[in-house]
Formats: sequence, C-alpha cells, structure tokens
Amino acid sequence: MGITGFTIFAVIALSILGYIVARVRALAGAGGDRRGLHSLPTYYGTNAAMFTAVPALGVLAIWLLAQPMMIENRVSAMIPASVIGEGSSIGLIMSDVRRVADGLDVVVAQGALGVDEAKNLSADTDVRKTLADVGVALGSDVKPEVLAAAQTYRASAQSGRLWMTAVVLALAAIGFVFSVAMSKPDFRARNTVERGVLALLMIAASLAILTTIGIVFSMLFESINFFRLHPWTDFFFGGSWAPNFRGDSDLSILPLLWGTLYISIIALAVAVPIGLFAAIYLSEYAGPKVRAIAKPLLEILAGIPTIVYGLFALLTVGPALVRIFGRGDEGLLGVEWMSGATAVLTAGLVMGIMLIPFVSSLSDDIINAVPQSMRDGSLGLGATPSETIRQVVLPAALPGIVGAVLLAASRAIGETMIVVLGAGAIAKFSANPLEAMTTITTRIVSQLTGDTDFASPETLVAFALGLTLFVLTLGLNVIALYIVRTYREQYD
Repeated sequence: MGITGFTIFAVIALSILGYIVARVRALAGAGGDRRGLHSLPTYYGTNAAMFTAVPALGVLAIWLLAQPMMIENRVSAMIPASVIGEGSSIGLIMSDVRRVADGLDVVVAQGALGVDEAKNLSADTDVRKTLADVGVALGSDVKPEVLAAAQTYRASAQSGRLWMTAVVLALAAIGFVFSVAMSKPDFRARNTVERGVLALLMIAASLAILTTIGIVFSMLFESINFFRLHPWTDFFFGGSWAPNFRGDSDLSILPLLWGTLYISIIALAVAVPIGLFAAIYLSEYAGPKVRAIAKPLLEILAGIPTIVYGLFALLTVGPALVRIFGRGDEGLLGVEWMSGATAVLTAGLVMGIMLIPFVSSLSDDIINAVPQSMRDGSLGLGATPSETIRQVVLPAALPGIVGAVLLAASRAIGETMIVVLGAGAIAKFSANPLEAMTTITTRIVSQLTGDTDFASPETLVAFALGLTLFVLTLGLNVIALYIVRTYREQYD
C-alpha cells in the first residue's frame, strides 16, 4: 500500500471511529434515552464522520492535483535552455525526467540502490545500465541535467507526500476531536448534517460546470498559441489541409468540416426515418409483449462499442458497396465509381445504424409524453389511427423530435472510430459519396499521435479543431434545447 492509500485508509478508519464514539457519547449524555436527544443518534455519528473525513479528503484531493504541477514548474525551471534547444521541447524533456525519477523509485524499492545512493547518483555512473537491470527502459542516454532534475523531482515528490500525509491526518484528527466534543444531547446534529449534505451536492453540481469551463479554457489557450504561429485566415478560409511539420503547412478546417457534415448528413438520412418509424410503431401499434421484447433489442445497438461498428464498416459494409459500385464489370452495376471500401457512404451508413436507437429511444419517450386525451379526442371525431398519428400525435411531438434529431446530429459530428475505419483519411472537397474523405475528429487524433512537438502549429492545430468542434456541437445542443423548451409547453 502506497503512502496515499495509507492516508485514505487512515482517514476512513478515523471517520468510522468518530461515528461510533460520537453516537455513543450522545446517547450517554441523554442517559441512554433517545428521546432526550435533539436528533436521532445516527445523525450525531454521521456528523462526526463527516467532519473527520470530508475536510481531510478534500485537502488530499486538492493536494494530489496541485503537487505535480508545482513540482513540474519548479523542476522545469532547472532545465537549461541549451538542453531544450537540441531539437527537443520542454514537454519531452520533462517526460524523460519523470521516467528517470520513476526508475530511481523502482531501483530503490527493489534494493538495487540505496536511498542515499539514488540521491547522489552522478552522470558518470551508467544510469541506463542500472535502470535496465531492474527492467526500467529509457529511450535515450541520460543527460546530467536530466538526471539532476529527476533527483530533484523525486525528492520533491517524496517530501510532498510526507507533508500531505501529515496535514491530512492532522485535519482528520482535529475534525474527530471537534465533532466528538460537539456530540451533546442538545446539539442540532440533523440540521448540521443536512447542511453538509446540501453543500456536498452543490459542490458535485459545480464540478460538472467547472470541468466544462476547464475544458474550454484549456482548448482556448492552446488555440490562441496556434493562431500566434499560423494565420487564422488560412485556418477558417483556406481551401486545403496538408500538414507536413516543415513549417509550410496548409491547415484549413473547411475540407475537414465538409467531410464531417457530409458523413453526418448521410448518417441522419439513415437514422432519422428508421428510428422515427420504429418509435411510432413501438409507441402506437406494438402491444405490451412485443414492446417489452423489441425495445430492449433495439437499444442493444446503443451498447455496441464504436470500434465494433468501425470494423463492421471496414469488413462488411465497405466491401458490399464495392461489389455494387466498383471494380468495373465485376460490379453489379457494371461501373467503377468506387475504388475502395473506405468512402463517405460506408461511414455514413454504419454511423446511421449506430444512431438508430438514439433517435428511436428519444422519439419514443417524446411520443409517449403526448397526452392520451389528444388521441382519444381525434379518434372520437372519427379519425383513423394513422390519421391521428399524422395529424395529432406527430405535430404535438414535433418539437421534441426535432430536438432529438439535433442531439443525434451532434453525436454524429463527434464520432471518430467509425470514420477512421470506414471513411478514410483524405481531406478534400467532393460531392461524390463513394470517395474517401475525413473528418475533424480523425484529424485531431492524427495530429496528436506519436512523439510530436507541442510547440509546432501542426500539433497545436488539433486544439483549434477541437474548439471549433466543441462550439459546433454546443450550438446544436443549445438549439435543440431551445426548440424543446419553447414549443413543448403548448402540449403540457
């Protein structure tokens, strides 16, 4: 068990002890009669456990997040500019520093080096051989500056962990003593616990918002760095995508945006009619037994990993389309419009299949939410079931269905694996659905794959692409929510 695990275990054990002691103390103060207590005995114990564990574990979480950043800032300042300028970057150097520091931890843990030897290890020692003897692989020779930084990194991390344990356990002990001392019969334990639970719920709700803000700002700052190195006019208004990592790249989002929208439109053309018709059948025509079987079977499609859909596109749908549209006389149509299995149509068809349960499930819930009185009124006036669906149910559910379609569109725009395996990797403008194209998401993966220099525009462009994609999908979601909330009230 590491020192962090030991700290968490100690805090939890102390909180359990606080629960027991506070509960017993409160009952003892009331002479063993619960009626003499302001709150139930459980609240006194919960109050003690909460005061013991929550502040301590909160500080522990913040410490674990902040310590690596503080250590990296301190250690990165030790790296001379001459080392960084040798065809490398500070990010790659820090990766080597962390790898060497981890290696020193391993050799000390396995007894190959003593603690003092690891601190005083010099560059003259064959560090790579020492680390290799215990199975720690390094991709390059260890420079003296990297070794010194790794030793500082390791020492700072160890010192930080010790201080973390001391501070967290001290907070837990203070909370334990304070909460147990408060556990008297007249203490309003229930009110305190309820306020504490409310605060925890508010923090949990805020975390989602703060996470979204953090994601946006992280992409925004890197996008700003990209636009300092590459003109924004070429990114938004250029006509080609040709990164080459030599400083003369064409990095326009327009070909990628065209491929993204083209594939998404084909996917929606497949998913929306099938999903909507399936929802109408399940909600209006299917009996309870059929619905109980058909709806779960349809929603199983939503649980299939997207990589499986990608393989299905590559191995089944793509070759089937080639047999129809390609290979000259061998094709069923006698033409050669499609030269390979990867094409916009391949990815669009498979992505549409993936979106069918998404559209059908949302549409089914929306159609079922239409009041039954509207159906009864239409049928009572002599309309047939099909006329009722067309003229009453669907118009009433249309805002929600439009919202479901827009949400499905945002899901299609963000898809990656199906496009990687089914659509190809060519960024271009073309109206032919039988040609290979690519999307924004696949280019983001490509630009960030491998040992890339994060100071180059060819890598930073991935953040600009991600920010643009985020704004696009956010806009679709906002429009969907606006439509649903604006028009749904007419039928409540």
